[in-house]
Amino acid sequence: MEEAGLDPASIEMRQIETEDDAARESFPGSPTIRVDGADVAEAAPSADSPLTCRVYRRRDGRPSPLPDPEDVRAALGSPE
Repeated sequence: MEEAGLDPASIEMRQIETEDDAARESFPGSPTIRVDGADVAEAAPSADSPLTCRVYRRRDGRPSPLPDPEDVRAALGSPE
């Protein structure tokens, strides 16, 4: 966020504890990172409960527990 000139203190964290919470937030799994309500990476529909860990794909195709940093930078409007 600092790279993009944004205040890291403006991050809002939400805890999803129940299936109802997940449905209300359209939550695809943990962690989910959204910028202005938009997911930083396309979320694949989950056949299982969204109360599970999310797997991301890095730009080079590798699986990762976090989105590719370049996707986060792009969502924040930072130069890549």
